Amino acid sequence: MLKKIMRPEEITRREFLRLVALAGGSVALASCGGTAAEATPWPITAGADEVLKAAQKEGTLTTIALPHDWANYGEIISTYKSKYNMAVNELNPDAGSADELEAIRANKDSKGPQAPDVVDVGIGYTDGAKKEGIWAAWKVTDWDTIPADLKDPDGYWWAEYYGVLVFEINKDLITENPVDWPDLLKPIYKGKVAMAGDVLKSNQSVQTVMASGLSMTNGDIALAPQAGLEFWKEMVSNGNFIPVIADQGKIAQGETPIVMEWDYLALANRDALAGNPPLDIVVPTTGVLGGPYAGAISAYAPHPAAARLWWNFVMSDEGQNLYLKGYAHPSRFNDMAARG
Repeated sequence: MLKKIMRPEEITRREFLRLVALAGGSVALASCGGTAAEATPWPITAGADEVLKAAQKEGTLTTIALPHDWANYGEIISTYKSKYNMAVNELNPDAGSADELEAIRANKDSKGPQAPDVVDVGIGYTDGAKKEGIWAAWKVTDWDTIPADLKDPDGYWWAEYYGVLVFEINKDLITENPVDWPDLLKPIYKGKVAMAGDVLKSNQSVQTVMASGLSMTNGDIALAPQAGLEFWKEMVSNGNFIPVIADQGKIAQGETPIVMEWDYLALANRDALAGNPPLDIVVPTTGVLGGPYAGAISAYAPHPAAARLWWNFVMSDEGQNLYLKGYAHPSRFNDMAARG
């Protein structure tokens, strides 16, 4: 059964502006606001040996919304498990950023297996989550080498990696590649264009609407949200939009011939499908948008030490290179490149 998503034309401008504020991510924000009272308090920094010993005593980390084919999270998780002799309880790998935060809220009084320790969300969610007080502060071992505009100065979040939105095109079904957003409105793409997430929950899909708006307004951020909604309203009116969530399986089956997706996901799909079908990856001429994702620790984490060990590892050179292996752009890339 195809999973239906909210059609972009069904969302009002007010609702979309709220989503952009929540799932923004096209510009890194240094947040300010309230602080969280962590259920199991930790200092903002601690020695690596202390973290490791405490994490191994806990024995388990609970993650959420980390599909194994997203930014190489499969290998990142398996490496963490084997390197530190840890178990990982993986919740709802297909959840969106909004779902991750709701999981923290819903389980804040629970230490059970449904309570996430860590989250990986669109960076636009960071300001609100910090103000709400649902995250705990932590500065990873390599904190100083994370760019200042990609982290909260108080340690409540940090960008781990980012991607650029591209067109992922099934060449068995599309003979003429679209090269820019307006091309997607052409009659030849009727019933061919899909998003890779639910626009009400997915940072990636919100950014897809935003990127199309940037294209239609020559990069005017203020006008882009409304222009993006109008673009997708026309897309639906033309019959070009397919209201289902695209994934690797649907791409392979030919159900979603053109998908807007982060470049690291599109490239991973190309590798996994190995020419069946052949995929072209196109960076649009205009409306090119990069979106960082931010890591954080739940203030109610059942395994607070395991959470800190996780982020120390993910943000280390080893962890950042595993993102790179999965085609994601690690936030510490410039530091690592400078050191060779």
